[in-house]
Amino acid sequence: MTEPDFLRATRASYDAMAVDYAAWIQDELAAKPLDRAVLAGFAELVRDADAGPVADVGCGPGRLTAYLHRLGLPVFGVDLSPRMIAEARRAHPALRFEVGSMLALDLPDRALGGILAWYSTIHLPDERLPEIFAEFHRVLAPGGHVLVAFQVGDGVSHRTKAAGHEISLSFHHRRPGPVADLLDQAGLSVHARLLREPDDHDDYPEDTPQAFLLARKPGGATA
Repeated sequence: MTEPDFLRATRASYDAMAVDYAAWIQDELAAKPLDRAVLAGFAELVRDADAGPVADVGCGPGRLTAYLHRLGLPVFGVDLSPRMIAEARRAHPALRFEVGSMLALDLPDRALGGILAWYSTIHLPDERLPEIFAEFHRVLAPGGHVLVAFQVGDGVSHRTKAAGHEISLSFHHRRPGPVADLLDQAGLSVHARLLREPDDHDDYPEDTPQAFLLARKPGGATA
């Protein structure tokens, strides 16, 4: 099967800027207490459900994989970019990281208790979201949770340069309502939504609101 152009472009872009991106992003979470709170709530729910390990899908250099590990979760990272995975393994040698695509996770059915998709669906065309969420549903165990974060807005922006590197990345801004509807249609029941206003932090400024959707696959001990 021919690989979609957007996957090739995304992989090549993150491979090109992996080292510089890892250095830039490493302290972002420390600057965003509300984001940490969202992740802590997700971690507590996953621990309580006790449905299996967690996959940080689109993990990049592994900073959130490591954060969830510190919160007590059995977690591993998956990313499309081999060079991002190399950075993750260098920074967090005790944790597991794998090259892979969320379009076809190399996992059996019902293998996971949680999925973190933290700004990792933003490079996907809208028409691929149902496919991605169906894949999340497949690999989640009953009672498992998924947390999806993304920029709020409409339309697509495109960047051709970052940190002095030539890239080709499309950023899909979306509204929380339609994304929540697609999660529900995939069998993942949304039970929490947070909309955060743009952060004006000097090192990590934002120009759009940020959305966080928490969904659960029905079943399990709490069903």
